[in-house]
Amino acid sequence: MKRQDENMETLVVASSNKHKIDEISKVTEKFGIDVISRDDAGISKSLEIPEDGSTFEENSYIKAKAIIDICGKPTIADDSGLMVDALGGAPGVYSARFAGEDQNDERNNEKLKDLLRDVPYKDRRAKFVSVITLLFPDGRKIVARGECPGHIIEEERGDNGFGYDPLFVPEGYGSTFGMLSPDVKNEISHRALALKNLAKELEKMAP
Repeated sequence: MKRQDENMETLVVASSNKHKIDEISKVTEKFGIDVISRDDAGISKSLEIPEDGSTFEENSYIKAKAIIDICGKPTIADDSGLMVDALGGAPGVYSARFAGEDQNDERNNEKLKDLLRDVPYKDRRAKFVSVITLLFPDGRKIVARGECPGHIIEEERGDNGFGYDPLFVPEGYGSTFGMLSPDVKNEISHRALALKNLAKELEKMAP
């Protein structure tokens, strides 16, 4: 992939989430772009960024803007979540704290299963959504979105991944994200698709 400037060799990821950074890194390395975490960029661990947007796009921008204002380097931020048709698009932007502020993956998954307890499989349609915002020090902005459709099953399967992965079966597959290998997931995931769309936008900007 052509880069529009030499600074694109490294991006700061506005996250300390190792799972998320690993997924981004495994995709961006194919395009010759390295990523470093906000911690490695020298951002204080005590900095908390309020994710109070009403859309994935708003939250993604909020996170990227907060980090680039401090480090002054190209910054990439992702906001992602699960949208379930039978729940009117919930948990959506509240995916990480679906079961409350003191949530964890297990509690979030339990709440999702409880809400869908009497919903037949055919009506358990869902999609993972990822919106990535890339901000440059000169004010340029690129926004890319990726969606991975699928269904929610009744009980967790698989130990790979994180979050709702063990409950989500992507369209065209018989296994959950939690059962798929990282290599397969990184080809079809919502974040991978958003990153591929980001790469297309970068190509358009290249001289």
